[in-house]
Amino acid sequence: MATRSPAGRSSGSNQQPASWREVRPAAVMLLSGPEDYLASKVSESIRAQVRTAQPGAELVSFDAGSYETGTLTMHASPSLFGDWKVIEVAGLAQMNDAFLVDALAYLTDPAPDVVLVMRHSGGNRGKKLLDAIKAVGTVVDCQPLKKDGEKAEFVTTEFRLARRRIEPDAVRALVAAVGSQLPELAAACQQLMADTAGDVSAETVEKYYGGRVEATGFKVADAALAGRTAQALSMLRHALATGADPVPIVAALAMKVRAVAKVHGVRGSSMQLAKDLGMAPWQVDQARKEAQRFSSDALARSIRALAEADAQVKGESRDPVYAVERAVTVIALGDG
Repeated sequence: MATRSPAGRSSGSNQQPASWREVRPAAVMLLSGPEDYLASKVSESIRAQVRTAQPGAELVSFDAGSYETGTLTMHASPSLFGDWKVIEVAGLAQMNDAFLVDALAYLTDPAPDVVLVMRHSGGNRGKKLLDAIKAVGTVVDCQPLKKDGEKAEFVTTEFRLARRRIEPDAVRALVAAVGSQLPELAAACQQLMADTAGDVSAETVEKYYGGRVEATGFKVADAALAGRTAQALSMLRHALATGADPVPIVAALAMKVRAVAKVHGVRGSSMQLAKDLGMAPWQVDQARKEAQRFSSDALARSIRALAEADAQVKGESRDPVYAVERAVTVIALGDG
């Protein structure tokens, strides 16, 4: 295999996908999954690591969908000066037959001074090649962070790596405000770190992102789950009067009620439940606190009210405002 190694380049098969934060250069690498932000961060990290060890390393990029026969072999051939190369191939999900043939052939004898990074966003195209890469190379999982717990961990880690601290309530507020898209969440973390000093609190997040529709929805949800009916309805009416869409507000309510339903009547430590349920420990604690207001019947009523509100705000009712108000009222009443 390789005769020399940039930044501790690894080789051979990896049974489990590598963490995107900890990945090291390897002879053959597959960035697998639809989350482009994670894939771009991995690519940046690989380039930086190779160029730290081999400053003269050349970067070559092309697309597998418009590939011409022989291109990979040509670029992977040793250079006159013996410099390393990082070859990045995008669009494996749309690869043409010429790339498939050349890539399969390349995997039987990868070049010793090349780091080949291939990007596949999903689907079954080229499954034979993907299986071959997994057998000999490093696979980096680039899946979207769908759960709030995963997004919260992402935010906490971003701050920890920057040697900054963000309070748990602030993490939750930030995820609620800008957590729908990972690039936006990452940018918000960087902005808060650049524009503030010391610990980041929920009040700081409110100052920067409190006007976001998602954050407004979670404020309504927090008040409703706490049983503050008048406050929840007042905030809801103000949000709707200022142009907020009822759909994300119902989504915020549903997210909170789902968390309560997950922990309702369940025994175990916060850490164990967090692991089992895909939540952060602080989310488990918060949901458990909120669950104390609900019997099984009250929780069932809340879920039914939310299901009805969700359908009505998406077109089944001429009065979506009333639908959301009713759901908020049912949730806020709990067992009352």
